[in-house]
Amino acid sequence: MLFRLHQRIDLPVVYQILVLVAGMASLATAQTPASFRVPLGGNSWIRTATGKAATLTKDGLSDWTNPANSIDTYVRFEKAGMVRLSTYLRVPTGKSRLRVSLMGQSKEVDVQGADLAEHELGIWPVTKPGYVTISLQGISKTGKTFADVTDVGISGEPVDEQTSFVRTNDGNFFHWGRRGPSVHLRYPLPADTEAEWFYNEVTVPTGNDVIGSYYMANGFGEGYFGMQVNSPTERRILFSVWSPFQTDDPKSIPDDQKIRLARKGTGVITNDFGKEGAGGQSFLRYNWQAGQTYKFLLHAQPGPDSYTTYTAYFGAPDSANWRLIASFKRPKTTTYLKSLYSFLENFTPETGNQQREAYFGNQWIRRKEGQWQELTTCQFTGDNTARKSFRKDYAGGLQNGRFVLRNCGFFDDYTPLGSPFTRPATNQAPTIDLDRLP
Repeated sequence: MLFRLHQRIDLPVVYQILVLVAGMASLATAQTPASFRVPLGGNSWIRTATGKAATLTKDGLSDWTNPANSIDTYVRFEKAGMVRLSTYLRVPTGKSRLRVSLMGQSKEVDVQGADLAEHELGIWPVTKPGYVTISLQGISKTGKTFADVTDVGISGEPVDEQTSFVRTNDGNFFHWGRRGPSVHLRYPLPADTEAEWFYNEVTVPTGNDVIGSYYMANGFGEGYFGMQVNSPTERRILFSVWSPFQTDDPKSIPDDQKIRLARKGTGVITNDFGKEGAGGQSFLRYNWQAGQTYKFLLHAQPGPDSYTTYTAYFGAPDSANWRLIASFKRPKTTTYLKSLYSFLENFTPETGNQQREAYFGNQWIRRKEGQWQELTTCQFTGDNTARKSFRKDYAGGLQNGRFVLRNCGFFDDYTPLGSPFTRPATNQAPTIDLDRLP
């Protein structure tokens, strides 16, 4: 009987019905707005005018007692429209009133309940593509704390797969995401070039010397050399060389693959480093100043013992002399300088919401045969945080004849990764008496 029923159905009609149903389902899917949960642990910072700050961990916000705290969560939308906000929170005791702000508009909501639950925050206009700041502030409470908050929910017209924020903590990305995207300038070398020296200049504009910044001038295949802001009272000139042994633990490096210190400059501290590869590190505590241009000179000399010696020199604008930072011998290495690059990174998650910028100018190499050669081209690249589009506050390019890097701070305009740039040639090789270097 069932077979006969199938025989009586007109197959073209069935096909049309199936197409219609599929189309309706597709239309419904297309019209259904996307929605995401934005974890506070990877996308938020706490501002406080005075007093104690709440606690922010990978699990969210807790210990929120101070009404002077503002919890700022950053999301980038690629289009304008109306966005619906919600949040998962709990109020351990009593009830609280919170103020929610976005793009200059504020609303107040009352929340209560000791169990974690979703609370609606209202519908808000997003007037343009770019980053928005979703701010929470405590107005009043009858209990000890305002609330424990895990995330902010977003849905509506501006929300789609292109919306940028740190999605999950897989791979410890809450840490990397709050640090912000690292950006690089990669300087291609002419074919068959053996570069013995690499010269570069770095200028940090006034106001861009943010704590946690590393303005790395002379990067190469086996290490890096630049300057940092380590604290409100300390700045460093840092030079590091990786061991050929792949590890994040310097104690696990076999003796025959350890970086050896050949010599170091006056006042320079040397030690091992780990966590991001491992090897030998040196640094000079030096109070460099924003707005001034500093010179970095790097030398590589392969030896007959399968060691290459890398030596770093630092030049200040108020001195005609070069300072030796350190000279390291890297085992199982016989090469001149290769894979040259500069970078700008933030190594302190607490300052990942603050913009920083640096100029890199007058790049030169000196071939092993003795000729200086100017490097006028570069390619702009970014780290995994940038490549995954978890954060898009990164930029690079050309400004006033120098290459520039910018990151963090949640600015709207970004530079596509992989963009090439060419600066004007100066045609003036560095004037350095290499025989008189310390």
